[in-house]
Amino acid sequence: MKSDVPLRSSLLLKLMALSMLVTACSIIATAWLTVHSTAVAIRQEQGQVLDGEHKIYDTLLGYAATHHDWRGAGPLVKRLAEQNGQRITLTDTSRRPLVDSAPAAEAKEQPLPAEASTTVDPLAVDKVPGTGRTAKAAADVPCTSAESAEPGLGCRTANGSPPAPATGSIDPRAVGPFLLKRDERRIQNIRVAKAANCLREEGWNVGITERPTGRSVIEIPAPEIPLPDMCGVKMVDLPLPTEADALKQLDKLVAACLTRQGAPAVSMNLDMSWSQKTKKVGPANYQTVSSCVDTGRKEQLLPYVTVPALLFLGRPAQTTSTFLDLSPTNRARIAGVTALVLLVTTLFTAVAGLRMVRPLRALVTATRRMTAGDLSTRVRIGANDEIGSVATAFNAMSEQRERSEKLRRSMVSDVAHELRTPLSNIRGWLEAAEHGIAVPDQALLSALVGEAVVLQHIIDDLRDLSAADAGELRLMRERVDIADLLDQVATAHQGNAKEAGLRLETRCVDYPEAVADPVRLRQAIGNLVSNAVRYSRPGGHVTLSARTEDGQVVVEVADTGDGIAPEDVPRLFDRFWRAEGSRSRQTGGSGLGLSIVRKLAEAHGGTATARSTLGVGSVFTLRIPVEP
Repeated sequence: MKSDVPLRSSLLLKLMALSMLVTACSIIATAWLTVHSTAVAIRQEQGQVLDGEHKIYDTLLGYAATHHDWRGAGPLVKRLAEQNGQRITLTDTSRRPLVDSAPAAEAKEQPLPAEASTTVDPLAVDKVPGTGRTAKAAADVPCTSAESAEPGLGCRTANGSPPAPATGSIDPRAVGPFLLKRDERRIQNIRVAKAANCLREEGWNVGITERPTGRSVIEIPAPEIPLPDMCGVKMVDLPLPTEADALKQLDKLVAACLTRQGAPAVSMNLDMSWSQKTKKVGPANYQTVSSCVDTGRKEQLLPYVTVPALLFLGRPAQTTSTFLDLSPTNRARIAGVTALVLLVTTLFTAVAGLRMVRPLRALVTATRRMTAGDLSTRVRIGANDEIGSVATAFNAMSEQRERSEKLRRSMVSDVAHELRTPLSNIRGWLEAAEHGIAVPDQALLSALVGEAVVLQHIIDDLRDLSAADAGELRLMRERVDIADLLDQVATAHQGNAKEAGLRLETRCVDYPEAVADPVRLRQAIGNLVSNAVRYSRPGGHVTLSARTEDGQVVVEVADTGDGIAPEDVPRLFDRFWRAEGSRSRQTGGSGLGLSIVRKLAEAHGGTATARSTLGVGSVFTLRIPVEP
């Protein structure tokens, strides 16, 4: 896009000229002082930075996996920052600070980088800790000698169940409700020690290791070789009470997910593998089960881990070695050239800065006045450069905000318009029944119920207008008799029509039907009838007609009002727009009703249009497909 700022007035050109001048002086002043740094030193520094960042990430990930919030992470973050010589900041996903190693004043002066270094989330780890492989790569290892490969299902154990899954995206230190109590750890340690000593006496080379849950287990150099059924090995593998309760909870979460997916139920094991319950899990359901297991584990661990945090790492202190000749003569030259560069740079920066800051100060003053509530404030546009363009944009924004504020202030009356019609109908019929004018028969009750439903849906539509704009308005479709629907609308508005001195009638060429939402469709037609009654002259008539045409049901609401100017017809369905004259606020029209009519028609896959003749009347047409 071509710039509207002349090149000679371009702020970019001015800044480039100033930058080139300062750069030239700096190069001349520092060229003879610069020496190369060795590639080995650079590689060493880069390696130290990567190692330090990996250590920071792993340490914070371990904290996140074992704590439910970040409130106590301050000392840990400061210690890591001191050890690695860089600033460490943790924020939530909205970039609100959680923990910062820098002092508050320094943190305010130094904004965070545009992008985070990584995300610390124990339930969504990019790498498997200690291996450097992604979770997918860790899960793609070949089957062991104790497992067999089954087509479509992957590796299977001897009893036919899948093996324990890879760590995947969940950090193994996140154990949640599986964390053993002190007494349970002591009991398990005794069992494991006895079993391990017995196996060693039988000639087995075994060791003892402790998992993050606190459970001690027997470990052998070749894990693919199963341990013999001796020395109480089975007793060692039995779940303890805490683990049993956690497994029951996990079973419920996985079962709920599988039920929603229509997959067969499974039973979770302590090593996070699962066993089949009622029937064999086929290839089509294996991925579903695995996904539900992962989802269930994350849902179970969610209360025990911290919320995901964005990790921002500042640049570490540089230690690159340089070699300079700091003799007295060179030091004098350095001091002289530095002073000259500083003087020239200061003068040019001051001149350019003053010219650029003046309009910026005007913008700041105008912004503060706008913040204080003065939406009529404007900025006087000076030079035709980028800052002038900013001033123009600011003025346009100010005008837009002033219009939006006026629109916001009229929102209450606009919404009241949509609620007034069904409430007036209900009140009119109830007062007529109270004074004996109308008989409270089934037809009257049905009309009142229908108006109450329309009232409820109007309230829902005001909340769901944004969903309608996105095409996500929910419809309860069924086959609708359009002639019967028109009779219901006419009955509901008959009282208002008589009060206005109008004749309200329906006319159907055939017996059209459509698959639509009857409540939504009645609401749309009711809005059109309400507008027609409101803007028609006494003694006139309003006609509701329907016919089938080219696979569509065409509903027309014709009135004998004053009509609408041709230039106003295209804007009739705009939200919150009202024409002048006959459609002024004094008559109750707000423009929101017709906007809802168009959205409801579009939600049914149809259209809403209008045509009008001044002095004759208007015809509003609603077209919806017979079949969706």
